[in-house]
Amino acid sequence: MIIATLCYINDGKKTLMLHRIKKANDIHKGKWNGLGGKLEQGESPEECVIREVNEESGLIITNPKLRGIITFPKFDSVNDWLVFIYTVKKFKGNIKESKEGVLNWVKNKNLMDLNLWEGDKIFLKWLNKDKFFSAKFIYENKRLLDYKVVFYE
Repeated sequence: MIIATLCYINDGKKTLMLHRIKKANDIHKGKWNGLGGKLEQGESPEECVIREVNEESGLIITNPKLRGIITFPKFDSVNDWLVFIYTVKKFKGNIKESKEGVLNWVKNKNLMDLNLWEGDKIFLKWLNKDKFFSAKFIYENKRLLDYKVVFYE
């Protein structure tokens, strides 16, 4: 199982999104995602999300808020993924060019217009709830087949 983080940085009106268009053999090629990546050995999810956001954007985030956990069985047709989903409102620094794609501040009202994974269009709406979630999204050949979620107070 691959363990990873995904972070949505929001300034109140816009969310920083990464258009994945630069990396070769990228399963996310052409999609818009939040920022994040795989945990390194000995790293906590919080350490990972802070490091990954900095590496991908140049921003230094503080107080990432864990909103939920999503399991993606065989997402890449081989590996199960376990992803810790965060939101961030506090950050500093200047955005730098990303090696994985193009970073862009997208108006919150326009997020659903982006080329997102089908499951992202579902769980992005959960980030505004004041409830923690645990979900499983089942994909096959890059198509969402089913999902389940449990919300915790």
